[in-house]
Amino acid sequence: MIDLSVIIPVFNEKNTILKIINKINDLNIKKQIIVVDDYSNDGTKEVLSKNQNNIDLLLFHNKNLGKGAAVRTAQKYVVGKYTIIQDADLEYDPKDFQKILNCFKNNKIEVVYGSRVLGKRRYNLKNFISLSRVFFNHLLTIISNLLNNQKLTDAHTCYKAFSTELFKKIDLEENGFAFCPEVTTKISNLNKEILEVPISYEGRNYKDGKKISYMDGIRAVYALIKYKFFNK
Repeated sequence: MIDLSVIIPVFNEKNTILKIINKINDLNIKKQIIVVDDYSNDGTKEVLSKNQNNIDLLLFHNKNLGKGAAVRTAQKYVVGKYTIIQDADLEYDPKDFQKILNCFKNNKIEVVYGSRVLGKRRYNLKNFISLSRVFFNHLLTIISNLLNNQKLTDAHTCYKAFSTELFKKIDLEENGFAFCPEVTTKISNLNKEILEVPISYEGRNYKDGKKISYMDGIRAVYALIKYKFFNK
């Protein structure tokens, strides 16, 4: 039995995608790796096509749709007992997978988030942009908690893990980064508890290829309101 299905949405990450796949393959976990290329145009598609032996399932979008769309594309193919989202850059370390999986030993837990700020500060703050992102992430988490009656420290973390049975029941709609507030809100609407566990994090900046913007923050607030009050 496969313990963990790993969904990797990727767009223009030719320099890091194989490194993250290798890190996952090095783990002593029975896993399924699903990579969804979101119409990369920097050579990522070619890199993936030449290294399919390291991937259980490789899927391609025929146009750029966004992270949420890539997660939704992979959703129907997951077969592990649990499912986790992994970004294609190197900000998050797959070594934290086992820590996250251990949280599911409590049979009542169906959702685990890896928090970048739980416990001691774990952000690697390189510059003003990093500091501002931390602030806005904190602000969005407060808004998310107020609307969803949760007590999360990092609602917009990449490391969201679910029992696959629950994950497949969630009707995902968002194409972009608003996938994060959408799924968090829909979990709240199902009255499911989210357990957080501290993880490591090495943040990068826009020069290094960071793609999320302030507009994504506005879309996140819109998604929180939409799925809490108008589209349950």
